[in-house]
Amino acid sequence: MAETDSRRLGILGSSGLHPGAGLQTVYLHCSPGHPTPKGQGQPCHGLCPRQPCPAPLPSLPSIPLPFWTCSHSVSASLSLFLLFSVSLRVSLSPSGLCLFLTTAQRRDPLLPGAFLPSFPGPILEPRRRTGRPRWTGATRQPEGGCWLGPRAAPAPHWACPGRFYIKRRHPRPAVPPPPLPPQPPLPPRRRRSVPRLPACPTEPLPPSSHSTCKMLSLDALGPEWDCPLGSKDLEEEEGPWGGGSGLPPPGCFPGTWRHDVGLDCKGSLEGAEARAWTVYYYSLLQSCLQQAGLPETQDRSHVPRTGCPGAEVTLCILGSPSTFLSVLLEGGVQSPGNMLLCLSPAWLTKVPAPGQPGEAILLVSKAVSFHPGGLTFLDDFVPPRRATYFLAGLGPGPGRGREAAELARDLTCPTGASAELARLLEDRLLTRRLLAQQGSVAVPATLAFTYKPPALLRGGDASPGLRLVELSGKEGQETLVKEEVGAFLHSEALGDALQVAVKLSGWRWRGQQALRLYPRVELGTVVDTVLALLEKLEEEESVLVEAVCPPARLPFPGSPPPGPGLAVRICAVVCRTQGDKPLLSKVVCSVGREDRPLRHQSALPQTLEVALAWCGLGETAQVAVVRQRVKAAAEAALAAVLALEAGLSSEQRGGRRARTDFLGVDFALTVAGRTLTPVALELNGCLCLEACGALEGLWAARSAAAEEAAAAPLVETMLRSSARYLMEGKQLLLIGAGGVSKKFVWEAARDYGLKLHLVESDPNHFASQLVHTFIHFDVTEHRRDEENARLLAELVRARGLQLDGCFSYWDDCLVLTALLCQELGLPCSPPAAMRLAKQKSCTQLHLLRCHGPPWPAPSLHAVPCCPLESEADVEKAVHQVPLPGVMKLEFGAGAVGVRLVEDAPQCHEHFSRISRDLQGEADHPGIGLGWGNAMLLMEFVEGTEHDVDLVLFGGRLLAAFVSDNGPTRLPGFTETAACMPTGLAAEQEAQLVQAAFRCCLGCGLLDGVFNVELKLTAAGPKLIEINPRMGGFYLRDWILELYGVDLLLAAAMVACGLRPALPMRPRARGHLVGVMCLLSQHLQVLSSTASRESLQALHDQGLVRFNLLEEVLVPGEYEEPYCSVACTGSSLAEARLRLLGLCQGLGIDGPHYPVAYFLSHFK
Repeated sequence: MAETDSRRLGILGSSGLHPGAGLQTVYLHCSPGHPTPKGQGQPCHGLCPRQPCPAPLPSLPSIPLPFWTCSHSVSASLSLFLLFSVSLRVSLSPSGLCLFLTTAQRRDPLLPGAFLPSFPGPILEPRRRTGRPRWTGATRQPEGGCWLGPRAAPAPHWACPGRFYIKRRHPRPAVPPPPLPPQPPLPPRRRRSVPRLPACPTEPLPPSSHSTCKMLSLDALGPEWDCPLGSKDLEEEEGPWGGGSGLPPPGCFPGTWRHDVGLDCKGSLEGAEARAWTVYYYSLLQSCLQQAGLPETQDRSHVPRTGCPGAEVTLCILGSPSTFLSVLLEGGVQSPGNMLLCLSPAWLTKVPAPGQPGEAILLVSKAVSFHPGGLTFLDDFVPPRRATYFLAGLGPGPGRGREAAELARDLTCPTGASAELARLLEDRLLTRRLLAQQGSVAVPATLAFTYKPPALLRGGDASPGLRLVELSGKEGQETLVKEEVGAFLHSEALGDALQVAVKLSGWRWRGQQALRLYPRVELGTVVDTVLALLEKLEEEESVLVEAVCPPARLPFPGSPPPGPGLAVRICAVVCRTQGDKPLLSKVVCSVGREDRPLRHQSALPQTLEVALAWCGLGETAQVAVVRQRVKAAAEAALAAVLALEAGLSSEQRGGRRARTDFLGVDFALTVAGRTLTPVALELNGCLCLEACGALEGLWAARSAAAEEAAAAPLVETMLRSSARYLMEGKQLLLIGAGGVSKKFVWEAARDYGLKLHLVESDPNHFASQLVHTFIHFDVTEHRRDEENARLLAELVRARGLQLDGCFSYWDDCLVLTALLCQELGLPCSPPAAMRLAKQKSCTQLHLLRCHGPPWPAPSLHAVPCCPLESEADVEKAVHQVPLPGVMKLEFGAGAVGVRLVEDAPQCHEHFSRISRDLQGEADHPGIGLGWGNAMLLMEFVEGTEHDVDLVLFGGRLLAAFVSDNGPTRLPGFTETAACMPTGLAAEQEAQLVQAAFRCCLGCGLLDGVFNVELKLTAAGPKLIEINPRMGGFYLRDWILELYGVDLLLAAAMVACGLRPALPMRPRARGHLVGVMCLLSQHLQVLSSTASRESLQALHDQGLVRFNLLEEVLVPGEYEEPYCSVACTGSSLAEARLRLLGLCQGLGIDGPHYPVAYFLSHFK
């Protein structure tokens, strides 16, 4: 067999097995000028430089032989025969896997690709002007050439159809090959005496010390070679979502799934072309699931799903399954059955929204639903489900991309993309200027010639490294262009760049433009190219000349210099999170030769650690620095986009609810100022997300995900937006306004669009001016709750309030709220369950009797106690409850009146004191004295204290958040410090969650948001008390900050009978550690260095989390915290150190309040 340069080989044709003498023939191609074996006496292929050829092989019938191929393999030009037995070898290289066909003489690499059925492939023809080989899509005889042995007529191929083998604007029709002359039969010969064909001499391979295959990219790149733009690929240019038209590629995907599934949507018939695309995308989905090791989609369309239209979360995606697979699978985990994939626009219907002129509701009649474990179902919905979030693949031209854009426009539901916003992101000049003005994002030096630029590009401040030249016309600009290009090529802004790229910018050129690279010194060539491209411009389009960032050259310690030089392209996905904050979701990379472009879908994705290791950067600390810089730049890029969108009108955004919820940012890693710097090349919508999904596919078949999915923050945002959409305009009755610590309620209600009707005892309460309806009613006398519930129900009916729900977060009003909901027929936990949870001794005694089944039973978590209503009860209790013990108010709150008692005299003394000082609501408002001042004595339990905040719906646990408390101030048990998320081991955290859940179920609490206080002992969690409302103090704020989950909104949704839209496994985005400030210890500090105004200013700057709990600086006999001050950090240790330094600087730390000791428990 002939020696051939293995770096430049790529399979581009079919393979055939010729019976007789056991010969195997595989058609390969190599680059022009490289030697190729030829059949003796047979005319050579038209592109081969050598004549004549050796004798021809005998003619034999062809039998197809499948092999690995790649539709991007377009850099070859000649044919090669591989004779004898062929085997396969796999080699690891920086760009991924290289495959080798192995013969007895030598091994030749194949391009990385995918399994495809064999077909008689097309040949190459020389390209005009550039000399670059070009696919024709037809198997025809080249001039002066010949047919390479017997071949069948050209047949269509599902991945590479004859008329669209690669991207071409003017596909040529397929031309059948001429008939071949008859060939004599092959004479019989022995197997072991096969003569070898003479081989053409080849050039020796250059020596290399590197152990990997040098062929890392698909196309050789020279200054005169057109190279398709990196961020766009075939599907976007010609596929249905990118605006193409026509039928999908014919054929089928390799697989054994069922094809007789119900893809027709009743009442919405599709044409033949649309139907073909639906079938194609269904097969593509099955192929993606198959490669991820996930089960086939089950067809349930014969039994329509009923559901609750308008009352359930519906996350709808319309687009290519391969693009959005990561989002779909993650959605199936976080919100089972609510993540829907529509394979056809016909499965969706737009109907006018009542009372909202110009806007529409999106209804889903048919979709593929996703569930945990990768389970998928093809479902029909009768009646149709109402979309609460819509995300679509968009395109500029006709076809499904246009249909998706029309469906996404002016919807009432949140929309994650629109054609209008996509146009902005695809305008490279606009985004380049946007990022350059950001300051914290490095971009390549750019010279832009723009013709009638859009309004967003006119005026404004000059951007560093970006020169914008506005043209009055497209002709007669030679002098101006030459001057500007010359000045740019000689400017210091280009730094060490040796090449410049010339490209077009504008929505019209999305996926169709050419990228041309030229040496920096070739002024004339660059100018000629710019002038030629200017002729193609239309209004609001541009020609860009930008510096090609030289790749970072890193030392390779301990080994010879590797070859060839490598470049790294970094792809970052960043998502919008709670409070419109950008958050880096995932980083993936691709590695290739530094002299060749790296493009999406043309290079295998790798982790940042692996990619940098190929380039010689393997130290963990150095990789962490690069990751942090990528994170800062990517998040700054999304922040700039969000700021731009905030200034756009609804029409400019494509609808009132249209916005960008995620962004892909492509970086090149270069050196700037002796520092490794990620340089932002471009922004995109789905390509980076698809690359992350491809990388995650490596672990898709595992039982548990190796790390958080790239789409996890996006799905959380989709759920959060859906919850807001479902609750917008809901009317809720709120019982009890609370104090200053609940001011957030009124701000949140306005932000969510809730209509609150407040029942409050104080006629002058500040919240009376912040609600739709204010009802003054005395609710402090809780012994009359049943009667008050009936009276309030009559008041509600008399006012004609059309309520969707009723709830309360104020301890005193919980039982009254449950009774009122019962009167009005609104969802709520039963009043008996609320009473049981409200009275602490009843809670413990009831749970002690709950022995199961099921097991573990709630009794394992209950603590022995005795109710105390008289001195005689105290004397009886000290003989029943082991001492030391804890005495507290039966209906108390805020740890007021709680005390550690070590003997009987202390018990009697504390009982007498409470009976004397705290007799009614006026003695200490807001701690439950409206229920009376009865007490209880319970056993003191050793262990660490924790809070568990639960969200329950229909008796099912939807979410749980665990926080740790520091040591309390004895003997009063005043809280000192806390941290979130918990620092406990996963097993202990799960024990606490299950204990809290079982205790709530044991008391009959099935629906709502509840706070459970427990202690973790050697024997497991022990219950302190259940608060049948959302956690107080700082808990709601912390959970919202760390997890993006609002307990207030969850409680409101449960009150309306709606399942809260929460992720199944929320993940914290950092750590919070905080301390309480007490008036008994910090009165002077809180009046000076740590004043309310100073702490609020630090909070506004993002330096601390400040939660005000009391409004006045008046110390009392029974101590309560005045405020909470917390610091965030990427780790628990970092947050703890920040807080300690802050407390020392402000004077909160001191000898009588040792903050360092309180925080030492958090490890």
